Amino acid sequence: MKINKIKEMSSPELEKELGELKNELFKLRFSLATNGLDNPMKIKEVKKDIARIKTILRQRELLQDNK
Repeated sequence: MKINKIKEMSSPELEKELGELKNELFKLRFSLATNGLDNPMKIKEVKKDIARIKTILRQRELLQDNK
């Protein structure tokens, strides 16, 4: 997911997307442990997307506190 797309989303949408990505990460890790993955780099991509979303949410939170 691109950072520009993340910045365009509202905070509730980001919270929802974050939940979905965490669920996907769980499934990927479970699949890796049980029968292997076709693309193990997918885990890395999902983790980076989670970090990007958390960063934007934290930036917005800090902006709200400063106002």
